Amino acid sequence: MRDLLSPPPGDRLPLDEYRADFRRRDFAVDGYDSWKLERRQDFQEPEDPSWRAYTEGDWARSLHLIDAMRDDLLQLARTAADHATRLLRVRVVELPVTPYLAWELHLLRLRAECGELIRIVGPDLVAPHEQHGPLPELVTLGPDTVYDITYDATGILAGATRYTGRAVRERVVGFIADLYAQGEDIADFMAREAEGLRPARAGAEL
Repeated sequence: MRDLLSPPPGDRLPLDEYRADFRRRDFAVDGYDSWKLERRQDFQEPEDPSWRAYTEGDWARSLHLIDAMRDDLLQLARTAADHATRLLRVRVVELPVTPYLAWELHLLRLRAECGELIRIVGPDLVAPHEQHGPLPELVTLGPDTVYDITYDATGILAGATRYTGRAVRERVVGFIADLYAQGEDIADFMAREAEGLRPARAGAEL
């Protein structure tokens, strides 16, 4: 799978450098879709108030804080449209969902309501590509940038490896787009799996 990302070798970016680099490149060139692949089933997001409320067991407050993101997400969608950019995401989901995903899928549903194009795929679709380990977490920006996102041992964002070049970007886009074409719209997935996305004791489970 990682042969999609080489050559050339990537540039390792610590967290602050990754965030600055992402801001600099985001929407810098019009007319290029941004693709994201999420594979891990567990993360920690201590900077997110909604995630913190969830881990503390306050599901109602967590959902309220998710909905409070709506205006910002709608503005992001307008900005993307102004730059002729679509935001597309493939989320791998294993059943039964982890406590983290029980929370994140509600946020992803809101993102979709605000304009992001999100589809869900099961582990069966990615298994043929994981003989040597799980798929990486990937994001593309503009015509020639791919980030291989990295996390620490606890699942907290730690930075990224940046790959540049049109060829590597096109390989990664082609791979994610193929999964996207086989995926299920998040709204349909959420409607079918709603019962499994109601954590009773979120704080105790994380």
